[in-house]
Order: sequence, then structure tokens, then C-alpha cells
Amino acid sequence: RENFRCFKENRIKGMIAIRNSVRTLIELQTEDYPDSEIKAEQERLNRLYDTFSGKYGLINSRANTSAFSQDSSFSLLSALEIIGEDGELERKADMFSKRTIKPHTPVTSVDTASEALAVSLGEKATIDMDYMMELSGKSENEIFEDLKGVIFLNPLYEYGNSYEPKYLMADEYLSGNVREKLRIAKKSAELYPEDYKVNVEALQKVQPKDLTASEISVRLGATWLPPDDVQEFIFHLLETPRYAQWNIKVHFSPFTSEWNIEGKSYDKGNVRAYNTYGTSRINAYKIIEETLNLKDVRIFDYIEDDEGKKKAVLNKKETAIAQSKQEMIKQEFQDWIWSDPERRERLCKSYNEKFNSVRPREYDGSHIIFNGMNPEIELREHQKNAVAHILYGGNTLLAHAVGAGKTFEMVAAAQESKRLGLCNKSLFVVPNHLTEQWAAEYLQLYPAANILVATKKDFETKNRKKFCGRIATGDYDAVIIGHSQFEKIPMSIERQRAILEQQLEEITGGIAELKRNRGENFSIKQLEKSKKSIKQKLDKLNDQTKKDDVVTFEELGVDRLFVDESHYYKNLYLYTKMRNVGGIAQTEAQKSSDLFMKCRYLDEITGGRGTVFATGTPISNSMVELYTIQRYLQYNTLVKNGLQHFDAWASTFGETITAVELTPEGTGYRAKTRFAKFYNLPELMAMFKEIADIKTADMLNLPVPEAKYHNIAVKPSEMQKEMVASLAERAEQVRGGGVDSSVDNMLKITNDGRKLALDQRMLNDMLPDFEGSKINACVDNIYRIWKENADKKSAQLVFCDLSTPKNDGTFSVYNDIRKKLIERGIPESEVKFIHEADTDMKKKELFQ
Repeated sequence: RENFRCFKENRIKGMIAIRNSVRTLIELQTEDYPDSEIKAEQERLNRLYDTFSGKYGLINSRANTSAFSQDSSFSLLSALEIIGEDGELERKADMFSKRTIKPHTPVTSVDTASEALAVSLGEKATIDMDYMMELSGKSENEIFEDLKGVIFLNPLYEYGNSYEPKYLMADEYLSGNVREKLRIAKKSAELYPEDYKVNVEALQKVQPKDLTASEISVRLGATWLPPDDVQEFIFHLLETPRYAQWNIKVHFSPFTSEWNIEGKSYDKGNVRAYNTYGTSRINAYKIIEETLNLKDVRIFDYIEDDEGKKKAVLNKKETAIAQSKQEMIKQEFQDWIWSDPERRERLCKSYNEKFNSVRPREYDGSHIIFNGMNPEIELREHQKNAVAHILYGGNTLLAHAVGAGKTFEMVAAAQESKRLGLCNKSLFVVPNHLTEQWAAEYLQLYPAANILVATKKDFETKNRKKFCGRIATGDYDAVIIGHSQFEKIPMSIERQRAILEQQLEEITGGIAELKRNRGENFSIKQLEKSKKSIKQKLDKLNDQTKKDDVVTFEELGVDRLFVDESHYYKNLYLYTKMRNVGGIAQTEAQKSSDLFMKCRYLDEITGGRGTVFATGTPISNSMVELYTIQRYLQYNTLVKNGLQHFDAWASTFGETITAVELTPEGTGYRAKTRFAKFYNLPELMAMFKEIADIKTADMLNLPVPEAKYHNIAVKPSEMQKEMVASLAERAEQVRGGGVDSSVDNMLKITNDGRKLALDQRMLNDMLPDFEGSKINACVDNIYRIWKENADKKSAQLVFCDLSTPKNDGTFSVYNDIRKKLIERGIPESEVKFIHEADTDMKKKELFQ
């Protein structure tokens, strides 16, 4: 035991010696010492490493990782080894033989104002006039005159706003909401024409072309429409009698984004309301109200079940008639809305002011210095521009294709932000299994960076407080943690309480407004339900007698958040009046709510400049995901445009489409409504591109191999055909209301259908193994490829999102495939499940 303790102690001493040598080497390169001194230290580092690895193995071995992983510099040491796919040392890092840090030599003088500007942007990330005067020897007025049209005086600075810079670059000033900027510039030019005439002239040249009525899609329910215009349309369409007009009023609630027609049952004798555009079951006023609230009209009959309880059953015939009336009303609205010249001019002006005022900014990162970056690595143009977007543009979404280099973009942005004083500490939130890989790439790009990397142990209950304390008290360039660890760092109870109380106040106001305007009972009940849920959360917070004394998110000192693979946070709760519409989920993930709260906090302390998302799949399943991204990164813009509620956003930019599609059980067709179409797309994208830096694979021309897809069709067994027929019978019973939802429902039927399509044994493991099944076809294919490529040792990845192995005795597709492959001669050691790699270390070994 004594020998073992001594052995471990010497192992740690050896790594400390290597660490000290690395730090010395970093210092020598940073301070630009002679090549001879740097070479001497590299030789010393080589000796130390060779001696250590000869005795104790690779630094990245399990034993050395276990012994030294708690040291904050372990990530730096592990980056000294370039590990191959087989887990063995491929080569030593460049630091052993090359300069990996290029010393920064600041410019001390320039000849022209334009050169001074370039240096100022590179060194200060802003127009620092005092610094430019010092560099060029020119006066402020001389520099400004030389750069007129390249830089502009900021009118907001003249209005006494100390948070605004005095001068702005042309690419910044002539982008964003240029209509609003023009109005401000004109006011300033009236007082100081010699200073602001150039602003007015430049802004006039970049004003978006006013959209005409034919270029604007406006539907009944668009929340930017004035209620008076909607009311006028109703009275025109239904020829509402004068006496009835006093009792029928259209209301719109900004809180719930809900339309309500007061007195919709008042005009009882109106043939146009109850026949031409309505039915005996639902009048036109109610149909219009449903349409305003983005709902398809549905007519239900109420019958008593065996227990005497009333149950709603869809009346298909009456629903079809009512929906045809709804389509007539929609078309009448389209014919009416632009027919009056005065109304057309007024609404076009309103739409252009609200949604056609933004000119996207083009970012240029060519001037960025990237002090401290590995000189062996050169960022591509699109990467430099992405860094510029993050530095100068505020909250950013890096929507770049796989292989575009998002990791280096975020790392470079974090380092430049710290160097330029734009942030103090960056927190990187990455998939759990990639924390070590992220650390290695971070140090590859910036070898001298001071980073802290979380391990799984750091967030165990007994260690969490200590690790969060290290984040809070350390002056790190960046901290790297996993997605699940991020959620374990809470916001303070005080802030959570304040947010919940604000939501409660808004909901209470919304309920009162709906009651005043005699809003729909369903909407009031939904809000009452939300109110109850928030009250329960508040009570839970207030009852926390045992306050967890872990460091809160606000106390970490983090003012820049980078979220890698941000699509994992797409399930952010939204409230909508739309019912049973595909593509709109109202499920909520706690991790998404937690991230949303932290984004709001960072917006508050950074002015909307503290959050960066990165993903190759910003929109994967539903158009709603675009709205969710805007809520995370562009919330204040949504509020400003009255689009913070999903229904307001959807009524302006999207539409629900009803189409015939295959039923879930696969035996027939049905009409299904989905949120699946965008309108006014140029205006939506102009707003979205304020935060989004979009680069597709086609735009980047990345050297990626072309995928070749082979769809292999297999025929079902007779047993599967019989079982599909039984699924159809079950579905018909559910649709007809003949079965309790706790016994059977469409979700259960759909799930059984998916299982059956994979393998009949998924529903009953006593059924025979059908020779022509998908599983057996897959096994044949895997074995054929293995045999053909045995000499190359090629790897195959097999994915199946159903029937994952659980080791509980139930049938599993995974186990069945492995058993059959082994029986055919593939060694058991060559067939691995990702599920078996249940620790970070096992995952690392498996991926190697």
C-alpha cells in the first residue's frame, strides 16, 4: 500500500512538472522571447513528457486522468496528446515543436484616418476617437470629415443617452430599423443640418421599398389589424342592422392575443348570419370569431353514455357545412380588405412601418486581430464574419451546417469578447459527452486560454457547491459544462419569484379583460388553469424553508452564454388558442424553461448581447421552432412588434393548412390540420436575420461526401396484415367515442402501429420470427457489408429508435440483431451498444 501511495504521488509530481513547463512555454511565446529560449523549453518539455509517458503511460490514460482530473489545468495537459481513433498516441501536439502562440504587436502610429479606424476596430471593437487621434495625430473633426459616409454621428448620443456611442460604423447605422432611424435623423437635421444631413441622405438610400397591397398577405385574424376594421368588415358582410350594431362589438386582448365578438347572438333574425354565411347550428358571428382566433369550426352533438354522463361527439356533416361557410367568409375578407383606397393606404403604411422596416446587417470580420490564437490555424472568411456577428450584433444564432466550424467560431468569439472587454466570463453549455472534446479544441485554438471543464463528479450533490464556487471565484476565460449540469445551476429564488409574480399579474389582468369583454369560457378556463399552476410554483418557492446554499446562476459572474446543439432546447412552452393542430406542441421541458429564464436575465444585464446558440438543425420538425428561437434570442423585438404571443406571430407569418393524409394506423385517410405554411416570409426573415447567421452546406461548398440512400422495401407477414386491420378497428372506435381514452386512444394505436411495422414480436414476443422481416433484412445487409470489408476493418453504425435494450427479459430488436450477427461469425467484441457506454470514460473508449 505504501508503494502504491508513493507511485501515485510520483505520477502526480510528474504531471505537475509537465504542467509547469507548459505554462513557462506559453509565457515565453506570449512575451515574444527569442526562438532559442523557446526551443530550449520545448526540449525540456519533450524530455519531461517522454520520461513520464515511458513510466506512467499516456496523460489521457484512465489512471492519469483519475489522478489529476481535479486540477484546473488538466485540460491543458490532455491537449498535449493527439489521440488516434484506436485510442493510441497519434502524435504529440504542435506545442512540443512549433510556436503555437503568435505574440501581438500593437500598432503605435498610422498615416490616415481609415487606417486609424481599422486599428481601432481591431483593438477596441469600437470607434474610439481618442485612440484614433493618438494613432494618426489628427483632430477629431479632421478624422470625422475624412471618414464621412464610413462612420456616422449617432443622433441618440446627442439626445443625452450616455449608453449610446457617439459614432457608428456605416454597416451598423444603415441596418436594423432604418425607418425609425430616418425619423430620428430628420429631427436631428432640423437642429444641426451640417452634422446630420449626411445621415438623412444615407438612410433614405437604404429604406426598404414600400410593399403594396398585392405584396402583403393579410388574413382574418392577423393581430396587427385594428379591431375597428374587423368590425366594419363584419357589418358590411352580414349587413348588420343599425340597431344591432350598438350591441355587437369586436375586442382584441393584447395579453392573450385573443379576439372576441361581444353580442354575437344578438342579431337573431339576420338571414346572412344564419343562412348565407352561417348555419342553424352556428351563426356567422361565431364562425368569424373562431376564424379570428385561428380555429377550424367544429360542430359537436352531446349524447349520454352508459353512465349517464354527457359526451361530445363530432357531427361530421354539420362540421363540413360550417367549414365551407368559414372558407366563404375568408374569401369575402380577401376581396374586401384592399377594396377601399383609404383603408388600403392606411393598412399598407401600418404594415410597412411594423414589419418592413428592418435592413439586415452584413458583418465583416476581416479586421479582427484574434490575439493569442494558434498561428497554425487560419479561420475561414465565414468564420471570421460569424465572430464579428457575435461581437457587434448581440444575441446570435449560428445556424451553420455540420462541418462549418461552429466550435472555433464560438471559441474565438469568447476569447475576443474577453480581450476587448465586452464580457468577463463565458459559459459554454455543450452535450454531456463532448465536454472533454470541447476543451481539447478550445486549447488547440487558444493554447494559453484559462478554462475550467466540468466532470460528471463535479455535479454530484456533494461536489456541486464547490465547483460552482470555483466558477464564481475564478477569473476564467471560459467554463465548459454539460447540458444536464447547466440545469442544476439554479436562478436565485428571488428572481424566480419575481418572474412568477409578474406572470401571475399578467394572467390575472388577462382574465379580467376577457371577462369584461365576455370572452370565451374555454380561454378563461385555460388562463385560470395557468394561474393555478403558477400559484403552485410560487407556493413551492415560498415553502422552501431549507434553502439550498449552492451558488446561483447570477452569482457565477457569467455574462456570455454559448449553447452548443441548441435544438435540444426546442420544447419551450407556448400558449395558443389553436386546438388539435399538428406541428404545435404544448409540452414543456423543464430544461427549456430554465434556459429561457437565464436568457432573460442575460438580456437584462447585457442589453440583449449575452446569448449565442449554435446548431446545424435550427428547424427540424416544426415551423414553431423558429418562433421558439426568436423567444430565446429576440424576445424584446417580438414584444416591440406585438408578436410575443404565438397566435399573434402565427396570424402574421403563418397559416394552418388542412389536407388529406394517411391515418396513423395506416389503413385509410383523414383530414388533418397543420401549421405548415409561411406568409410574408421576406419580412419574417429580415427580422430573424438580425440574430441568425445562416450558412448552409451549399453556401459553404464544404468538402463532404455525397450520401447514397438505399430504401429497402420488405413485405409484411400475414400476421402483420391481420394486426393492421385490428388497429383500424380500434381507431374507428376511438374516433366514434366508443371507448374511454384511458383504455385506448390514438397515441396508443399509433405507437402500436410503429412497433408492428418494425417487428411483430414487438407487440407479442410469443409470435414467430418472420423470415422476411425488416430485422432479418437488416441482419443480412450488416453481415454482407462486414464480410466484404473484413480486410479494411470498416465500422458500421446501426440506428433504431424503438426497442432499445433494457435487460429486463423483454424482446429487444437490438439483442436479436446482435445474437444473429454473432451466430453468423462476427466476434461478440465487435458488436457494441451505445447504451452500454454509460459513463463518460466508456463513451470515450467506445468512440476511439
